[in-house]
Order: sequence, then C-alpha cells, then structure tokens
Amino acid sequence: MEYRNQGVFADRAVSIHIARLPLAAFKTLLLLIAVALVCRMAQADELHMIVNGKAIHLEHQSGTHYNESNWGAGLQYDFEKSKSNWVPFLTATGFADSNKNPSYYAGGGWLKRREFSLAGASWHADLGFVVFAMWRQEFNGGKPFLGALPAFSIGGERVAVNVTYIPKVDPKMVPILFFQLKLKLSNF
Repeated sequence: MEYRNQGVFADRAVSIHIARLPLAAFKTLLLLIAVALVCRMAQADELHMIVNGKAIHLEHQSGTHYNESNWGAGLQYDFEKSKSNWVPFLTATGFADSNKNPSYYAGGGWLKRREFSLAGASWHADLGFVVFAMWRQEFNGGKPFLGALPAFSIGGERVAVNVTYIPKVDPKMVPILFFQLKLKLSNF
C-alpha cells in the first residue's frame, strides 16, 4: 500500500482522482439547474445562465502550461437598472481554473450601463466591479478568500460576454482576462 502511486497502482490512483472531478462538476451542474428552474418561476427575465469557457493569460512563466479552457457553469441575476444606469447583480459559478482544479465563487457587484444601437439592434456596454468569496484548491491553503475585481460586459438583451481582469496577486500567478458567456434564461 505504501507504493500506491508507483508501478501498477499509479494509473488506478490517478484515474480515481480524475473520475471524482467530473462527478463533482456534474453534481454542481445539477444543483445550478435546479436553482435556475426554481428561480425561473420567480422572475426568469432577469436570471442568466453563465457559461465559463476562456481565460487568456497575459504573461507566462517559463515551464508552466496554463489551462485556458476554463469550462464551468453558474448563474447571474441582474436587478433592475437604476435611474443613474447602474445594474446591481448577484452571481455564483464553478469552473476549472488555470491548473485544471475546481474553483467556485459567489458574490455580487454593480455595472454602469451605456446603451447604444449597432446595425439596428440594441446593445449595452457595462463597466463596474464584482465583490466575491472564492474557493480554489491550490490558493490560500484551500481556504475561502474574499476579493474584488473590475468587470466589463458587452452584449444585447439575450446574450452578453462578461470579461473580468484578474491582476497578478501572488508571485506564482500571472494576470488574466476571464471570459463568460451570459445567456438570458427566459430564452429557453
């Protein structure tokens, strides 16, 4: 048993660890879908599904390969826009981080909305920030931590792209642009 990560047992130990990650991701997705269905009954026109999918690492450390396909899913609820064009929101999501480890966050923020027309369609560009609690397996000793980041969103009524800039906050990290697709649930 003491040699479980060597020889014949090595492949089995790795496959067991890998098998648990998709199961956990599947359970998280089922929970998010259940919450989405319940919330849809309340007010689906402001509830969005978030599809995490892309990170662009703006710097690279030699000898390090980063996962830039940060697949995951979550929800974002946009409250009614204020008279001064601020859109408050709540969000929660899970995804595979730059090291392919599970990461989860929940939080909220405010985005200043600027509306415009392009090719006869209504568009918006939002700029603001998100405040959150996050858990990452290999950051902060695996303990949850708090953060605040700048956020940007551009899109139309039904679909938008959220972009968050993550600066270098640790010597082992690099700055990142993180992209999410935001889909209005009432479309489905």
